[in-house]
Amino acid sequence: MPSLTITGTTRVFGTLAHPIDHVRVPSVMNPLYEKHGIDAVMVPIHVLPEDLEDAVRGMRANRSLGGLCVTVPHKVTIAAFCEEVGASGRRVGAVNAVRFDAERRMHGDNFDGQGYVAGMRAGGFDFAGKHVLQLGAGGAGMAIAFAVAEAGAASLSIANRTLARGEELAHRVHKAFPGCITRGVAADADPAGYDVAINTTSLGLHAGDPLPVDVGRLDPATVVSEIIMIPEETALLKAARARGHAVHYGRPMLEEQIKLIAAFIGTPFPSFEACSAGTSG
Repeated sequence: MPSLTITGTTRVFGTLAHPIDHVRVPSVMNPLYEKHGIDAVMVPIHVLPEDLEDAVRGMRANRSLGGLCVTVPHKVTIAAFCEEVGASGRRVGAVNAVRFDAERRMHGDNFDGQGYVAGMRAGGFDFAGKHVLQLGAGGAGMAIAFAVAEAGAASLSIANRTLARGEELAHRVHKAFPGCITRGVAADADPAGYDVAINTTSLGLHAGDPLPVDVGRLDPATVVSEIIMIPEETALLKAARARGHAVHYGRPMLEEQIKLIAAFIGTPFPSFEACSAGTSG
């Protein structure tokens, strides 16, 4: 693999976050830039929420900066600075990728949901006509709900600790995709009768977390899907595999998002191989 050489023509991209120590996107993108001979580099950009407006002003002025991956806590607030936001970003009200055009205008969109659906398809699962139980209604879960409906799911039930939040998201999803029957349900609602159960909550990140769903109440044929990448096999996936369920890991969502974001910011990869570094975002 050729070594990364930075010159005056190198296009610079950033991962915008606070805190910054959990961010791994540069360690995924830079080896791919090297592998494919793309004259680009991605660096971490640490900005506090109260400094975001000043940071945006500076980034607009930096003509070497071609775009951004955006993660916590800036996904929502950065959208307000964009002159143009794509359909997914508008539905969710948040963006996780930004590109700068020649006039330094900002174009944003959200690829959480598209990346998730593409990852499931890569693993052989098609949402068309399926009945879906989604666990969680915040963060990436919002984008995933819209993407699942857009992918042709017959129905989507959103189980959330705060029932009203799940119901509100279900209403928004149905308004955007009326062909998908949507509803908000209580977090402890009966999980039987679904083709797939998706965990979009943070339960599973830490040892000792309770399971987000009672696996013993799922139908035997229900596929169990996770978006957490570290640990690779959460307690939910272990419990599901032990009971004979087909499972899908969180890693493919990242890999498909990387492809989509790279193309959006102007550095598409001719091919993609799984990367060894985990990420957050």
